[in-house]
Formats: sequence, structure tokens, C-alpha cells
Amino acid sequence: MKKFVKATTLLLMCSLLLTACGNLQDSSLSSGGSDNGKSTVQTASSSDSSSYDVLMSNGKYKTSAISGITAADNTNQFNSRSFESGLLDLSKKEFSTNSYVFQEGQVLSSSTVTDWLGRKSEKNPNGLNPASNGSTSPTKRAPMYFQQMLEEDYLQKQDGKYKLAGISVGIAMNKIDYYQKKQYGATYNTTISREDQKSQGERVAKEVVKRLRKMNNVGNIPIIVGLYSVAPEDTLVGGTYFQYSVSKSGDIGSWKELDYKNQMLPTVNNETPISSSDSDAFANFKDNIQNYFPNISGVTAQAHYDGTKLKSMDITINTQFDGLAQVTSFTQFVQQSASKYLPSDANLDINIQTVANQQSVVTRTDGKFLSHVYNAD
Repeated sequence: MKKFVKATTLLLMCSLLLTACGNLQDSSLSSGGSDNGKSTVQTASSSDSSSYDVLMSNGKYKTSAISGITAADNTNQFNSRSFESGLLDLSKKEFSTNSYVFQEGQVLSSSTVTDWLGRKSEKNPNGLNPASNGSTSPTKRAPMYFQQMLEEDYLQKQDGKYKLAGISVGIAMNKIDYYQKKQYGATYNTTISREDQKSQGERVAKEVVKRLRKMNNVGNIPIIVGLYSVAPEDTLVGGTYFQYSVSKSGDIGSWKELDYKNQMLPTVNNETPISSSDSDAFANFKDNIQNYFPNISGVTAQAHYDGTKLKSMDITINTQFDGLAQVTSFTQFVQQSASKYLPSDANLDINIQTVANQQSVVTRTDGKFLSHVYNAD
């Protein structure tokens, strides 16, 4: 079992905090998880009605103890961001941004989740991955289905205190399970079908909800559970959630199918675009900015779809210039080009960077552009 903190976890934390204005409200805290006594808490009020206010304790952002714990390494760095942001989107289906405040998960401990992600055995009866059958054959071994877990807490103010009122749980299921027959040896893999992802994911989710219900301060509050398909190491996009359930109380609820897709633009390996019009729009945007400065070494995008509808784009622009005037001018031009060429109803995150440094960022949320050039003071 290995634990590592992804850089994308910090990016999600920053995106939550950057949407908050400086209006901090004090209260007493009585919530689930590791807070058993009273402490001073503040909510960083979001300036965007589609985002959650963030709960902080004594002026500090509280991180989850289970962040970054995985059953095995997967070198696809895009998975972590998609796993977290996707669960945040699912949470908004049940927990209104006007009625709940957000906090990273405080109920589950690292030791508990480490045990759950392990194989079931005499030493680890709580393991939710199947016991080893002794085989090392890719087609005969019992694979590790359950790869990672994520908890998000949603609180409401009751009698002057913030109390745990809802939990969202992400269950990441492997599409390909990578393994070694001996330590430091060659890496092999077992392919897992969507049918097995679904059946094993539902089994894991049912047991997770059952165990959560027995924990302090959880009781019968609503629990959202999302099943996430982990993208293989050799893909250039993150994975997606493929179904979710809402447990109002007691057992798991009925499952709702999702049709989320991610695609790299420009497409690779002769892949057919999900939307030819979106692909053409991105190509026009890319050509326009590459003609503006000669020192552009690459422009790529992750396009995120719900069915065939484009929800958002994460765009990376790699440059080879460092001058502040150049970066500032180019950032302004990128924003103008995005407004002109890219689909108007999609949210955008555009990162402009060199190999070594982040230079600037341009975002569009609900039609509103924001930009920032780093080290421009």
C-alpha cells in the first residue's frame, strides 16, 4: 500500500479557496470526524453561487487524512483531478451550494482506508479487494478492482454550530490493474471489463455505506456514492464517473447511470472526435495563438463531455518565453482568442506554462472570464 499526495489535490484545494472572498464568519464547530470538541471555525464565503463555501478551523483549511492513498501506483496524473472534481460535481446534485458548506473528509482515517483498499485476508478481514488466488497469470489471477477512495463532507449550521449533514464518497475502480510478479520486476496488467467494474464497484459501495453508517456522527445522513473508472497509465486524460447512488438512510440507494466522457484534443491515434465542431473550434483556437508568438511549443486540451454535450475544457499551453511583458500580452491574447473561437457554453481552465514554471492562468466559469499572471507585482 502506498500513499502519496498528488499535485492535483493542491490544485483542487486552491480552486475552492480562490473562489472565496475574504468574508469570514465565526462559529462553534460540532461535526463528524476528528473534531470532538469545540473550536473556532470560519466559512470562506464563495463569490460564485455555483461553488461551495469552504469550512476552515481556526483559520486553516483542513485536509483529508485519506487523500492520495491508493491500492497501487498509477502514473496517470490526470486521474486525481478528475476523481476529485467529478465527485464535487456529483455532490451538487444532492447538496445545494446555497445550503451546505464544504470540508474535505474528516470521518475516515488513513488506517481504515488503507485496510479497506487491501486484499481480504486473515490479517486484513476488512479488505474490500478479493483475496489472492495464488495465480500470477493476467487472465487467471484475482485482480485489484478497488484502487482509491475519496471522502467529501457537507455541513449545515444548526443551533449556531456546523454539523455534518451529508457525505460524498468516490469509489475508484481499476480499468487495468498493474502488478508485478516479483518485487522490482517487470510490470504486467489485467484488463477489467466494465461489467466487472460495475458489479465489483456496487459490492464495494454497499459495504462502504454499511460501515460508514456505524461510525460516529454519520447515522442516517444522506451519503452519495460515485463509481469512478480509473484511466489507464497510457492515456492522456483522466477517468470518469460512470454511475452514482444516493443513500438517504440505511442501505445503498438505486443506481443512476452517467455518460461522462473525456477526450484529448487534438485527437491522437486516429480517434474520432466526440464532437467534430468542438474539435474544429479548438483547432482554430490553437492555430490562432500559435501564429501570435513563435515560441509556442504545444497546445493541448482535455475536453469533458456529458454524452455529446461539452461541459468544460482544461487547456495547457507550453511556451518558451519568460519576459513579463510577453507573458502578459500573450495571456490577454489567449483570453480574447478563447472568447472568439471556443464554445461559449463550456467552462474553461487555461494554464500557460514553461517546462519549469506556471506563468499565467485564464479561466471562464458560467461565462465570466478571469485571468492572472504570476509574479507580476
